[in-house]
Parts: sequence; C-alpha cells; structure tokens
Amino acid sequence: MTDPPIRRDEQTVTREGRRTKRPRRHKVLLHNDDYTTMEFVVSVLVRHFSKSVAEATHVMLQVHHRGVGVAGVYPKDVAESKVAAVTEEAMEEGHPLKLSTEPE
Repeated sequence: MTDPPIRRDEQTVTREGRRTKRPRRHKVLLHNDDYTTMEFVVSVLVRHFSKSVAEATHVMLQVHHRGVGVAGVYPKDVAESKVAAVTEEAMEEGHPLKLSTEPE
C-alpha cells in the first residue's frame, strides 16, 4: 500500500489521508403472512441464519406480533444471497414467506 500524497506548503507539510469506508451492512427482514407456519420460520432461522432455537423463536414471535423481524445483518451481497436462498426454499415448500433487505 502506498502512502498518501504529501502536500508541501511554505510553512507546513501535511499528509492528505484517505479513509477506507466499511461497506454498508444490510438487515435481512422477515415479513409476517397468514400462511407460513411458525415452525417453518424457526427452522429457516436456525438453518440459514445460525440462530439457536430460542433466538429463532424470539425472532419468529417478533414477526408474528409486529409484522416484521430481523433475521440478521450482513454485507449487502450476503444479505441478498440469503434472501434468495430462503425465498426459493419457501416457494418449494409452498410457503409465501417474504424476505427483504434494507441498509442498517
């Protein structure tokens, strides 16, 4: 890695630094519906989001009572991959489970 450019003035020498920004993280959201079973939501959270059964149950209850719950927070590409994988599995199982991402 190279050093930032040095700017010389008659009285001072300053280094213009560049800060690297961390990529913005995205929340994976689960949305409530009237058809997807609570058991399926818990199993998705355990298998795809590495939640314990207790954590998964807590998130599932948030989805059930509040209409939405956060499954996890990831870099954008990982979040989008998880949404695609879970949506595909839900469709295969006959569940209309809706997932989305939003910046943190």
